[in-house]
Amino acid sequence: MECKVKWIDGGMSFVAETGSGHAVVMDGAPEAGGRNLAPRPMEMLLAGAGGCTAFDVVMILKKGRHAITACEVSLQAERAEVDPKVFTKIHFHFVVKGKQLKPEAVERAIELSKGKYCSASIMLGQTAEITHDFEIIEG
Repeated sequence: MECKVKWIDGGMSFVAETGSGHAVVMDGAPEAGGRNLAPRPMEMLLAGAGGCTAFDVVMILKKGRHAITACEVSLQAERAEVDPKVFTKIHFHFVVKGKQLKPEAVERAIELSKGKYCSASIMLGQTAEITHDFEIIEG
C-alpha cells in the first residue's frame, strides 16, 4: 500500500494521493493556520475506521446470506488533552437495515470486525477504549 501527501497551498492544506489512484484533500483548523477547506487529518483517520468496520459488517452479513439493505455507523471519539492527542475513546453506533435480521447475527458481524478484520479499529484500539452498540431497522 502506498500514499503520497503533498502540501498544496502555502497554508495548511494537503492532498493525499493513494496507491489506488484516488486523491483526497485535508486541511487544518483556522487556529492552526488552515482555512477549513477540507476534513482534518484526524477526522480522516476516524472516517477510515468507520469505513473499514462498515465494510466488514456488510460483507460478513452478505456472506452469511442475511438480507441487509443498509448500514450506517456513527462514531464519537475523545482525544487526549496533551500531545500526542491520540484517540482515547471511540464509540461506534451501527444502524443496520434489512429483512428479518437477527440481533445475534449483527452482533457477531460487529464483533468479528472489531476483533479480527478491521485493521483500522484494531490499531486505534491500542490507545482508545472502543465500544459499540447497534440498532436494527426492518426493511
